[in-house]
Amino acid sequence: MMKHNYTDAALIVVDVQNDFIPGGALAVAEGDQVVPLINSIQEKFDHIIATQDFHPVDHGSFAANHPGKKPYDQIDLFGLTQTLWPVHCVQGTEGSAFHAGLEQKRWEAVFQKGKNPEVDSYSGFFDNARRGATGLGDYLKDKGIQKVFVCGLALDYCVKFTAMDALSLGFETYLISDATRAVNIYPKDGEKAIQEMAESGVNILSSKDL
Repeated sequence: MMKHNYTDAALIVVDVQNDFIPGGALAVAEGDQVVPLINSIQEKFDHIIATQDFHPVDHGSFAANHPGKKPYDQIDLFGLTQTLWPVHCVQGTEGSAFHAGLEQKRWEAVFQKGKNPEVDSYSGFFDNARRGATGLGDYLKDKGIQKVFVCGLALDYCVKFTAMDALSLGFETYLISDATRAVNIYPKDGEKAIQEMAESGVNILSSKDL
C-alpha cells in the first residue's frame, strides 16, 4: 500500500454541487455518496482547492438555448463539438451551490469555471478550447505544489478533464477513484475515462491508499 508525503500536494475537489447530486438538474447517480468520503480525505491534505461550475443562464452548452435541440444532442459551438446539457449550475442559484454536507472550512480557494457563454469548461484549469485559464495552474505552482489528487463530479467529464490538464501542466497527478462518480451518458463512460487517464499517465488509486 502506497503512502504519500503531502507537503507538496493539493487535493482538488471538483464540482460537488447540488445540481450534480441526485435530485439535481444534471444528477450524477450516487453523486451524494462521495461527500462523506471526500470529507474524510480532506483531513490528510494541507492544501485543498475546489472548482465550481458557474454558468450564466444564456450559456451555449444548455440545450434550452438551442430551439429544437434536447439534452445530450451534439452541436458545433463556435468551432468545438459540444454536448448539450440540461440547464445546470446557473450563477446564484441553489443548484450552483456546494452540497451542504461538504466540509469547506479548510479550502484555500475556489476556482469558478464555465462563465464564458461561448465555450464550455469541464476542466478546473482551462476552458474546452484552451483559450481561457482559470488561474488554478499558476496558483498551484506559486504554492510549490508538485502533486495533485483529484476527486469529485463527474468522473467522465470535469474530473477527467481536470486530471488530464493537471498532467499536461507537469503535475504528478492522481485520481482517487472511489471518491468520484460518472454521468455515464453512454454505458461504461466512467470506466473508459479511467482507462484513458491511466494510459495517459494519471495514477489511479483508492482513498485507502492515501
